Amino acid sequence: MTATQLSAPTTPVADNGRGSYWITTFGCQMNKADSERMAGILESMGYREAQAELEADLVLYNTCTIRDNAEQKVYSYLGRQAQRKRTNPNLTLVVAGCVAQQEGESLLRRVPELDLVMGPQHANRLDVLLAQVEQGQQVVATEEHHILEDITTARRDSTICGWVNVIYGCNERCTYCVVPSVRGREQSRLPEAIKLEMEGLAAQGFKEITLLGQNIDAYGRDLPGITPEGRRQHTLTDLLHHVHNVEGLERIRFATSHPRYFTERLIDACAELPKVCEHFHIPFQSGDDELLKAMARGYTVDRYRRIIERIRERMPDASISADVIVAFPGETDAQYRRTLDLIEEIGFDQVNTAAYSPRPNTPAADWPNQLSEEVKVERLREINAVVERVARERSARYSGRTEQVLVEGINPKDPEQVMGRTRTNRLTFFAGNGRWHAGDLVDVRIEEVRPFSLSGCAVG
Repeated sequence: MTATQLSAPTTPVADNGRGSYWITTFGCQMNKADSERMAGILESMGYREAQAELEADLVLYNTCTIRDNAEQKVYSYLGRQAQRKRTNPNLTLVVAGCVAQQEGESLLRRVPELDLVMGPQHANRLDVLLAQVEQGQQVVATEEHHILEDITTARRDSTICGWVNVIYGCNERCTYCVVPSVRGREQSRLPEAIKLEMEGLAAQGFKEITLLGQNIDAYGRDLPGITPEGRRQHTLTDLLHHVHNVEGLERIRFATSHPRYFTERLIDACAELPKVCEHFHIPFQSGDDELLKAMARGYTVDRYRRIIERIRERMPDASISADVIVAFPGETDAQYRRTLDLIEEIGFDQVNTAAYSPRPNTPAADWPNQLSEEVKVERLREINAVVERVARERSARYSGRTEQVLVEGINPKDPEQVMGRTRTNRLTFFAGNGRWHAGDLVDVRIEEVRPFSLSGCAVG
């Protein structure tokens, strides 16, 4: 699990004396989107981004608790800031996100130097909560809260590719997952608000939008309305049709999908709507039905296979990425081998792997059949090798082909190159020659393939 910092804003922000801020983001795309919104709020309050973390007047850690190592990394970061605050009492120290929601007031007991602890449902209230801090309060905001619409203040990390949240929270109860307890119940945004935000981004020059949800296929379940045909009026499929005609947008993606709710109607829409990219992120978590049942995932391996078969029937070149957990409590070697077999059989373009990590307040954490760290390390090592080999085999199909690449910027490791992504989400590098810039759509002939990236030259 990595930590990222937001890049410097593209336009200067006036300093009204509040000072500078620094945000470090741990975890998923939802957290990155939350950080962009909180950065925008801080800048609207008059903060400017600091040049370095240890120089900032306000430090905010937007945290992740999906894995134990990510959580522990947060505490190491907090340690050095707490030490700094002892000599600089004017420093404002904020922990946001999932660790904040999970730990709540206990974070204050562990790190008494903290000024604000706030769960992800409160991201759009950062200015209100900081106003309480400025009045001398030590604030904890982890109560369940209806997420307020706020599409005007996000300070985007990119000027080309943007996130747009469409549903917050999760109603699933996977036995290993802490997300529902830290991100709350599902809250879908109205289609009109989503489209308005996308239109605003397109007007600013954004070319690609990723629609985000912890369980995006559940979009609309909490919105009222039934069609004359007797189905829900608001679904992800309907939303894709609703936003597809936003002028100026070239590409639309969505994540993260759940096999339980992934429908043929959605697959057909993706095949028929030209702006929707041929890339699907559909976690499968295990290749064994008994483990899927223990995980409370609500589908079988055969159901997952049928989804992938239908996608490839309609979009033969589509790329498929996924998440998988190894060494779940009670996982036998035979069950683990079935997961390896599924990776080989499907031929994934990418798989995010993780060894099972017990999380607080989840059923599986208390089961007696936990596996040893040695088993976790060995299985993770082996599965990573299989994932990389399969990805390399999948990448081979690009060799010699011409792919459309949306340029996102300069290659930070080689300023002579630009980089971007194919419609199938393959990171691609090619010579810029001063001709190609962020936002350009360029046909690139692929000359070198690697497991997770490509290189080539512009044609035409």
